[in-house]
Amino acid sequence: MSTRKAMQGLNDKELARLTIDFFRRSALHYGLWFNEVNYQLGLEEALKTEAIVFQKFYPILMKRLSDTLGFELEDGLPGSLARFPRKKMEALADSIAANWLAADGIWFQTVEQRQEMFTAKRCNDTCWTKFSPVEAYGIKQLLRLPEAGGIDALEAALSYRLYARINVQRMERQDGSLIFRMEECRVQRARKLKRLEEYACKSAGIVEYSRFACTIDSRIKTQCIACPPDNHPAEWACAWKFYIE
Repeated sequence: MSTRKAMQGLNDKELARLTIDFFRRSALHYGLWFNEVNYQLGLEEALKTEAIVFQKFYPILMKRLSDTLGFELEDGLPGSLARFPRKKMEALADSIAANWLAADGIWFQTVEQRQEMFTAKRCNDTCWTKFSPVEAYGIKQLLRLPEAGGIDALEAALSYRLYARINVQRMERQDGSLIFRMEECRVQRARKLKRLEEYACKSAGIVEYSRFACTIDSRIKTQCIACPPDNHPAEWACAWKFYIE
């Protein structure tokens, strides 16, 4: 029997689930390619390579999906998405950001349940060493920030992170440095509602913020003002200082 004919034995829902799983496998394979190039050639080369790959792959992806699903393209975007009302587009961005955080939390909890807290924290911190530069590099390209944009570039970039859509954060300048405060953290707020202790995220935060900042401009230094398990005011969950010596 032809392998293509095997799908004919599926009912409509089973075929739909298989199609979703094709998306999942494709995303995993794309990520595995990035991870392997990072391992073999280093993070900087992996970031540059992924940018070229996506630039080449995106038009192919959109053209094939538009032909299959029957939607028109406008400047490389699905026409209906390009004409989406602004409020709905912002709601979609918020939904994507919230789903990203949900997936991150489920990964952490699942590793913790199958192993223990130490291993989950180790996986989490290591993940941030890669994801922060990925996010910073993408934002840098999106905003066309200069290579040595300094504190101005970092301030602009921090407003375009996934976290910026789901947390309440504030920035201010002090003597040439940038002070960043997370006034409301979705993760810590959820733990508080469950009457759990704050998650001790300082080790991940140090990696996350320092790697993000130095990807925007390698001269930028990061200092943790306070982050759980540190004591901090009720007005914010964590705070960071960015400066150039």
